[in-house]
Amino acid sequence: MRGWVPFLAFLLLVLQGCAQAPLRGTGDLGVVIERAAGSVEIVETSGRTVLARVTGLGDLSHASLNFSRDARYAYVFGRDGGLTQVDLLQQKLVRRTLQAGNSIGGAISQDGRLLAVANYAPGGVKVFDAATLELLADIPAVDDAGKPSKVIGLVDAAGNRFVWSLFEAGEIWVGDFRDPRRPQLRKFRNVGKEPYDAMVTADGRHYLAGLFGEDGLAMLDLWNLDAGVTRVLDGYGRGEEKLPVYKMPHLEGWAATGTELLVPAVGRHEVLVVDQGNWKEAGRIAVHGQPVFVVARPDNRQVWVNFAFPHNDTVQVIDVPSRRVVHTFKPGRGVLHIEFTPRGEHAWLSARDDNKVLVYDSETFALVGELPADSPSGIFFTHRAHRTGL
Repeated sequence: MRGWVPFLAFLLLVLQGCAQAPLRGTGDLGVVIERAAGSVEIVETSGRTVLARVTGLGDLSHASLNFSRDARYAYVFGRDGGLTQVDLLQQKLVRRTLQAGNSIGGAISQDGRLLAVANYAPGGVKVFDAATLELLADIPAVDDAGKPSKVIGLVDAAGNRFVWSLFEAGEIWVGDFRDPRRPQLRKFRNVGKEPYDAMVTADGRHYLAGLFGEDGLAMLDLWNLDAGVTRVLDGYGRGEEKLPVYKMPHLEGWAATGTELLVPAVGRHEVLVVDQGNWKEAGRIAVHGQPVFVVARPDNRQVWVNFAFPHNDTVQVIDVPSRRVVHTFKPGRGVLHIEFTPRGEHAWLSARDDNKVLVYDSETFALVGELPADSPSGIFFTHRAHRTGL
């Protein structure tokens, strides 16, 4: 009997190992925001299935997220000011902190060690240690007159910098966080009226903020800060009446297609084409409604567009070389977000009011998958972990 004890102990260890979930990587994983339930779904794109649901993330009515450098963790920025760390492999909530009253998104630093959160209330930017969520810096968004602003358009930039805009103040700030407890700030004032969102080009060089209070974009060359902010597409709607804006465009979904940038025109049924060589308007594409997301397929051949209410049941596909709409379809009610798989063979769309995520073949436009979700909004795949500005 004594000789059986080591064997039984070994057998027990083997059985425990067999009971564990199989090893897997994170390269084909993603997260779907369930905005009404305060939860997220962890999905995998190879088999197009839901792996798990993680609950307890608070108000996700305008949630976004970033991934850790190794793509294991998702950091979810909630509208209630919550910052939540989710483990995609263990499929559980790891850490959560209520860092503000109302936040609108965030970014992760170039080296993956810092998280920055943009806040509406009380405003400002907070920077955290990505491993522990320890607060490292708290930067109020206050102009020279002491007036606070909402922070929008927060992105990461090279050199462990973050860049953001102040809505009411009409300013762009660049923060150098190589020493996160003593950040160095550079402020650019009078960039335009009411910057409402922003993006950085894929090479990390140009930061562009859309202006809600006037037609145009404010552009900052991050390679040459001394050149200051320049105006792009200044007065593109001059002499034309702007339509009521039902939903603000999301500029981090702008489509950079090689030499051109396709951007949604605020209050218009148009997508504007910008030549990135001279930053001038190169064309306009008429579309079905007011565009919200203008998303390029990874090969830049196509751009998929969704729209604000009352046209938010429709998606259009633009062929980039011809600048023509080549496909229009109605995936479902309340299409809020479009995300391509890393190599672009499939497009995933969230239909909030139909409680489902739809997967389409991006060449044939055939429906190839459908997943249940509770009021889904944002869809984020882990390839974002290795891209600037996402």
